Amino acid sequence: MVVLRPFKGIRPATSLVAQVATHPYDVLNSQEAAELAKDNPYSYLHIDKAEIDLPEGLSPYDEQVYQKAASNLKDFLGKGWFIQDEVPTLYLYELTMEGRAQTGIVATTAIDDYATGHIKKHEYTRHEKEIDRINHIDYTDANTSPIFLTYRQKADIKKTIENWQETHEPIYDFSSFYDVGHRVWAITDPQVIKQLEQAFQRVDYLYIADGHHRTESAVKVGLKRREAFPDAPADSPFNFFLSVIFPKEELAIWDYNRVLQVPIPTDLLAQLGQSFVVTPLTDSAYKPKEAGHFGMYLGDKWYDLAIKPHLIPADAVGKLDAAILQQYVFDAIFAITDIRTDKRIDFVGGIRGIEELERLVDSGTFSLAFSLYPTSMDQLLAVADADQVMPPKSTWFEPKLLSGLFLHDLESPI
Repeated sequence: MVVLRPFKGIRPATSLVAQVATHPYDVLNSQEAAELAKDNPYSYLHIDKAEIDLPEGLSPYDEQVYQKAASNLKDFLGKGWFIQDEVPTLYLYELTMEGRAQTGIVATTAIDDYATGHIKKHEYTRHEKEIDRINHIDYTDANTSPIFLTYRQKADIKKTIENWQETHEPIYDFSSFYDVGHRVWAITDPQVIKQLEQAFQRVDYLYIADGHHRTESAVKVGLKRREAFPDAPADSPFNFFLSVIFPKEELAIWDYNRVLQVPIPTDLLAQLGQSFVVTPLTDSAYKPKEAGHFGMYLGDKWYDLAIKPHLIPADAVGKLDAAILQQYVFDAIFAITDIRTDKRIDFVGGIRGIEELERLVDSGTFSLAFSLYPTSMDQLLAVADADQVMPPKSTWFEPKLLSGLFLHDLESPI
């Protein structure tokens, strides 16, 4: 069973929601955030990447940044740009992209469920990235970004969600980046909230789809608050973290592609031929149509690389396309063993298109590119269920959840 809990959401005033909500903090650098928010005082980037309001050149991890984030949050509330609901509420968050909709429940989930493995992960985290979000949560005393969770769909949960959507008006309804539609409903009926709480008690596991660093950070801040306030009630808000929970059947993982800046061996195709069936193509912007096939762009030409079947590992991680490419190309041919830190490799999310791979190689910025078939949701859950981790940058989810729609007040007694 997992714990689902309503909360008194901090959220934008309805008239400002489209101006407040913005890209997640981790898809923008400081310069991009500053440019996006420069003519918009309502942008949530003033809180989520508060360095944009401080002198240029200051480290985004400086203590002043987190102090400014806390100050800006207080300012948004004081000006009425943010409001806080007076009663514990669950929210429904629907995103629609290219005719496909996904609806998640916005709630808080228990740090104890993460500690006991009822909220499963599939990635490692990096300490420096954790510290950033720990400080952001600590100084603002709020979960400032939701964790993107998923679960295996339950018929009763699906029915409850659909009934509420059909019989109630959304509190938000607007379009944003990439023409994605965003609608939000507030569930305040105690009976419906109880139905959903009880339904999730019959859900065995939740899975982190995106937000491993935010999860680790939220949990560590919650544990820190427990230590500081040992007499606080077990249901204190800091024992829970902000989540948006979608059924895995409604989610779409896009391709997450790779580009390399490396010397090209004269016998590269021969080396590849030891592990792959290499087929030259006349296609442009080639996207593999099935798992086990990879596109390679080199010298203004695409190749299809099909892994030889007997080389595909049997384990949940090893048979992932990202792992196969790592083992038989990056490691074996280019000695790139740690793609999290090696400067010779970079990653291009599928939303940018295969043409972006061609542009990066044609411009000389990188020497070759690889397009991948997307990881499936079943593969993600299989890795998590095996208590293993995926290679870095294995999943790119679209559409992206916007930041600034929901915050969870930790209500620490400080």
